[in-house]
Amino acid sequence: MRKRTKRREDAAEVNMTPMLDIVFILLIFFIVTATFLNEEGIDMQPPPDEAPPCPDCPAPIVVQVTEDNRIYVNGVITDVYRVISAVNRFRAESAGAAVLIEANNEASHGIIVRIWDDMQANAVPVSLRRAEEDG
Repeated sequence: MRKRTKRREDAAEVNMTPMLDIVFILLIFFIVTATFLNEEGIDMQPPPDEAPPCPDCPAPIVVQVTEDNRIYVNGVITDVYRVISAVNRFRAESAGAAVLIEANNEASHGIIVRIWDDMQANAVPVSLRRAEEDG
């Protein structure tokens, strides 16, 4: 005679507690790291210059960048790669002249930054102002 064994039906049980712990830890991690993301940038609109102009200083060399990214150095059109050589030519005529970058709001920021970096690399004093809108 055979003995009948009673089989217990195994109850399938999934313990969700460890998974919820991991989800909450990830949520806290992403919330904390997202609050520290702060991008730095160049302020394209500097505060107005309130210092009176120097009477003995030469007139600044104006580098204009238009909305369609055309570059003018004292009214003469030039290429972004030739701005520093054009500025050096004008600085040879008036020693110690500073450069004023007059940029339109619609101009490419990459071009403006490239011109700024070229001036800084060649120890040319430079400042930036927003171009006045026509009309």
